[in-house]
Amino acid sequence: MKIADVHKSFGALEVLKGVSLDLMKGDVICIIGPSGSGKSTLIRCINALTPFQRGSIRVMGIEVNHPHLDKRALRHRVGMVFQQYNLFPHRTALQNVMMAPIQVLHQPRKEVEERARALMKKVRLEGKEHAYPGEMSGGQQQRVAIARSLAMNPEVMLFDEVTAALDPETVKEVLVTIKQLADEGMTCILVTHEMRFARDVADRIYFTDRGVIVEHGPPDEFFTNPKDARTRTFLGQLS
Repeated sequence: MKIADVHKSFGALEVLKGVSLDLMKGDVICIIGPSGSGKSTLIRCINALTPFQRGSIRVMGIEVNHPHLDKRALRHRVGMVFQQYNLFPHRTALQNVMMAPIQVLHQPRKEVEERARALMKKVRLEGKEHAYPGEMSGGQQQRVAIARSLAMNPEVMLFDEVTAALDPETVKEVLVTIKQLADEGMTCILVTHEMRFARDVADRIYFTDRGVIVEHGPPDEFFTNPKDARTRTFLGQLS
């Protein structure tokens, strides 16, 4: 994946001011920074949820800013998990996981169900297949959302502050699931405020502030020897 000089404005407010980064297959990067620094906007641009005015995002040979972009083809290859779980409340966990492969990809129901059950086991929710979202904790619902995204067999996973709405005791179970994916070689971009997790899981950390990437580097170097004053100030506020 290659992101080059991406600019995005909402009216007069410039949210991304020429952001560039490269991501190799199997890379895990964490994007951190203060609220309003453009983190979530950037990954929403990657998945074509938010259009951008200038620059280029290429994902597996697909140019996201192409006027004739096939969004369905893009989202088949790039999965995304949001802060809010967005599960269908009147569908069971298993049905939530199965919906997109059947309705969007038109895959055979039996094959999809087998994969969905395997994914429920993968996210450690075996036995919860027939539970409804309202019967599950926030952490369990978020893991269903991760399984639902994985059901499309994506090549890249985007995670947008997926633990922000969770109680502290349920955060860990979601982070364990994401770390497992990263350890298995899934290419991941995570917007997160969980610094210890970022240090543990990421190949590189990107720090954004006011629409630009201020600094990036391997976790050990980034956290122990930040070079930019803005990075040092941000990390100092967290300690």
